[in-house]
Amino acid sequence: MPRLKLTLAYVGTHYHGWQIQAWKDREDPPTVQAFVEKAVSQVAGRPTHVQAAGRTDAGVHADAQVAHCDIPEERTHVRWKLALNTLLPRDIRVMDACLVPDDFDACFSVKRKIYTYSLWLDHICTPPKLYPFVWACGPFDIDRFDAAVPYLVGEHDFAALQNAGTPHKSTVRTLYSIRRTPARTPYAALPENCLNIDVRFEGNGFLKQMVRNLVGLMVACGRGRFEPERIPELLESKNRRLAPFTAPPQGLTMTRIWYEGEPMPEGWEA
Repeated sequence: MPRLKLTLAYVGTHYHGWQIQAWKDREDPPTVQAFVEKAVSQVAGRPTHVQAAGRTDAGVHADAQVAHCDIPEERTHVRWKLALNTLLPRDIRVMDACLVPDDFDACFSVKRKIYTYSLWLDHICTPPKLYPFVWACGPFDIDRFDAAVPYLVGEHDFAALQNAGTPHKSTVRTLYSIRRTPARTPYAALPENCLNIDVRFEGNGFLKQMVRNLVGLMVACGRGRFEPERIPELLESKNRRLAPFTAPPQGLTMTRIWYEGEPMPEGWEA
């Protein structure tokens, strides 16, 4: 059957993550996959499984989640982007829909991914427009925060920064870059000491809640609660209990995914 590639954007605030979940004692929680599969199945005229590039957690957002599904031959002429957006909730959008080769796999064909985490360095007042999309972590020492980066970039075993729940054959991953940039805010009258920053993580893959654990570690360094020089020891231990806290989900966004054969746009290279 023809294979369809979907590029999805969504606000994860009201969803229990991407993946469909079955709860024994109550109604299944709303998930992005459930809504997407329902819409795809309706247009395809048959039950259709949709496989995504990654399982975003509850409350996590996406600008470019990628998924694939197989559709009947007689549905290849459908304007899938229009049809699906007509059926989906307003906080889930299909940004692109196209036919791809049969061997394309949204999960296993990934070349690299980028996640962005947004921090609001003021815990007293968070602007309403930012509230669903940032962690209002409060102030910390930016230099100490940045000092953690050289110890994390490169190929490492990140078992100490993986939360339980999704086993992998290997916990070795490569972080190509971690880049911190000021983020634009929608409020011109904010005090000068209010700071909104984005931290972009680019790698060949990420473990369960790895980015949120990276952020928690870096903020702990910025607060003086963890010494950056101890990070190699932490990674070598492979012990999650020795690492600091997991950052909350709302600051995290799946930003970009590249596949084999796709050129990397200028400015995105590691």
